Amino acid sequence: MNIILLGAPGSGKGTQAVIIKEKYNLAHISTGEILRQHIKDETELGKQAKECVEKGQLVSDELVIKMVRARLGEDDCKNGFILDGFPRNESQAKALDVCLSEMNLKIDYALYFDCPEEILLQRLGGRRVCNACGATFHVTNMPSKVEGICDACGAELITRKDDQPETIKNRLDVYNETAAPLLGYYKNAGNLFNLPAEKSADEVDQILSKEFQK
Repeated sequence: MNIILLGAPGSGKGTQAVIIKEKYNLAHISTGEILRQHIKDETELGKQAKECVEKGQLVSDELVIKMVRARLGEDDCKNGFILDGFPRNESQAKALDVCLSEMNLKIDYALYFDCPEEILLQRLGGRRVCNACGATFHVTNMPSKVEGICDACGAELITRKDDQPETIKNRLDVYNETAAPLLGYYKNAGNLFNLPAEKSADEVDQILSKEFQK
């Protein structure tokens, strides 16, 4: 089973990725992590990517596709994969389909985590991160035992710049600009599945379990 995760920041993609990976023994592929690993390992693709990053340029779709293709050829992808963070627009989706076709693979599900903006703002705005160990909490959904203090290491919890109200709104606006054409692409392909992502993680998991059993 090969899956793409689609949805705005805060829609719950990361939570479900972990659940799906464990339940169905799929490889969880984050394009951001792939990119960082190539740069760290100083591969030929990594050197090209690093050059773009150092110039303040976006890494090209062609380069990302090459990295994804190399990753999909690894042993842990034989049972299927979850693509998280790619594609981000319709042109990337088309390039990915060409790549998968050449590998005799296809996308079974494009899971769209459909969530109202007010819920996204509440989720992202309430996130708190440990300044030392990186543990994540939420002021309402998963509060720390002592307000402002990390349960794991006792360090201070902070609000990331990404989670400031103005930044959140900008992130959502950027996402919404490219979301509609991408969702339309997978709807036309017949593999788009809409999830009511405002529901709890357990409820979303139950919906997916029923769908995957069909």
